[in-house]
Amino acid sequence: MKEEIILAGFGGQGIMLMGKLISYAGMKEKKEVSWMPSYGPEMRGGTANCTVIVSDKKIPSPMSSNPDTIIVMNLPSLDKFLPKVKSGGTVLINSSLIEKDITRDDVKVIKVPANKIANELGNAKVANLVMLGSYLAEKDIVKPETIQKSLETVLSARNQELIDMNIEALERGKEFK
Repeated sequence: MKEEIILAGFGGQGIMLMGKLISYAGMKEKKEVSWMPSYGPEMRGGTANCTVIVSDKKIPSPMSSNPDTIIVMNLPSLDKFLPKVKSGGTVLINSSLIEKDITRDDVKVIKVPANKIANELGNAKVANLVMLGSYLAEKDIVKPETIQKSLETVLSARNQELIDMNIEALERGKEFK
C-alpha cells in the first residue's frame, strides 16, 4: 500500500493541518510517512500545499509528480494539480468554492460542500476537516479513529476547544464519497 496525496488551497484554510493529521495518524499506525509543506509568498491568503505519502514500505522521496489523490480547497489549486493526478486517481473538491466542471473522465471526482457544512457546524475553520472526513471515507489509508486521537496532539493549544467540532466535521464529511 502506498498513497501519494497533494492537499492544496489558500493559506489559512488548514491545508497543513490536514497533512499533519494524516502523517501523524500514519506514524501512530506504524506506517512510513512523509509530509512536505510548500507555502506561497504569504502565509494567510497566499497559496499553500503539502505532499503527504503514506506507505507500508520505505518512501524513497517525499516528492510526488503524479499523486493518487488531490484534495483541493480553491480553484487555483484545482487548476494547478488536476493535470498531475494519476489516471484512476481521486480528486476531492471543495464545491463551496469551486464550481468548475472536471473534464477528465479517468479520475473519480468527489464534490464536498466543505464551507457550507463548516458554517452549519458554526465555524468556517473546520471546512478542512469536512474534506478530510470525505477523504477518509473514500480511502482506507489511516483509521478515522486515529485521526480523531491525533487531533489532541496536532491541534495548537488555542484550538483545543474545537476538537469536538472537528470530530463532527470529520463525521459530516463521510457523507460525501
